[in-house]
Amino acid sequence: MIREMTRLADRHGAVNLAQGYPDFPAPTLIKDAACRAIQDDVNQYSITWGATSLRQALAANYRRRYGMDLDPETQICVTCGSTEGMIAAILGLANPGDEIIVFEPFYENYAPDAKLAGATLRYVQLHPPHWDFDEAELRSAFSDRTRAIVINSPHNPTGKVFSRSELQVIAELCQSYDAIALADEIYEHIVYGGAVHIPIATIPGMAARTVTISSISKSYSVTGWRVGWTVAPPELTAAIRKVHDFLTVGAAAPLQAGGVAAMAMPAEYYARLAVDYRERRDVLLGYLEECGLRFTVPAGAYYVLCGTETVDPDGDDVAFARRLVTEVGVAAVPGSSFYAAPAQGAQQVRFAFPKRLETLHAAGERLRKLG
Repeated sequence: MIREMTRLADRHGAVNLAQGYPDFPAPTLIKDAACRAIQDDVNQYSITWGATSLRQALAANYRRRYGMDLDPETQICVTCGSTEGMIAAILGLANPGDEIIVFEPFYENYAPDAKLAGATLRYVQLHPPHWDFDEAELRSAFSDRTRAIVINSPHNPTGKVFSRSELQVIAELCQSYDAIALADEIYEHIVYGGAVHIPIATIPGMAARTVTISSISKSYSVTGWRVGWTVAPPELTAAIRKVHDFLTVGAAAPLQAGGVAAMAMPAEYYARLAVDYRERRDVLLGYLEECGLRFTVPAGAYYVLCGTETVDPDGDDVAFARRLVTEVGVAAVPGSSFYAAPAQGAQQVRFAFPKRLETLHAAGERLRKLG
């Protein structure tokens, strides 16, 4: 549905706040590194699980930022984006009949990934307005059949950042039931208002049972490069690499050189990234509030999930999202895309704000038609 809304926006000339990709340039340093690699004929297959230079840079980055001690030879697999990282992990580690727990609302790829592996999904609700989970509900979802739990933090579509205490509850359950944490941390550098991203792999007891999945797509504005990775203990990485080899062989060799440059970005870059995204967030939220839409201010990532009760009394999120495109000129994602039971998202839409300020102002002027 996310890609469908982009196609619809293109067809009608709408401002695309549906798909989460920036409309501003990537850092010059990263682009130059990739261009140099192409000119230097780094144009053939790299090592299947990633160029040595990138895996070493990733290991150094995780050590510097989070104190994680990784062996780049046995614990990192470079993939074609975090999307491939997630499905390679699920296909490599889950068997038919296993159960995988997913927090709901969820990014729409997780459910198909699990189904392709023959796994059964168990959903645990994140409850508005703060998108907290009920500990008793989470505990009841775990069983001897639980193979893994997907944790996306910062979270798409709600903007929730899981707290240390929440991660400790998840960690305790993973250890009690011998389950794996599949941690989608692609928005790790985009947090606001004192929120802190904590990798679940750093919670005591979790390094041996966590697959951390990330990418250069979001933090460095190169969503089309498709360079991501998994970080996991050697035995889990070995299984992921086997699947990855037959899915894609490997990520684009010259673009991995851009990834090496990205890992060397200074701390100032990430501070500026968060400040700039907070400004974009606040600009969009101002317009949404003016329209009467209900939302919780995101603590991370670059999306806002809105309740549409005041502007869509029919409660048909797909029809409303289509009207937004054709009559208002702004694209959003229907809320039902993020739930197993579509009715739960029938009065929600998700807006993305990784856009230039002028793009957000243009969208805001159009959204005023809702008021």
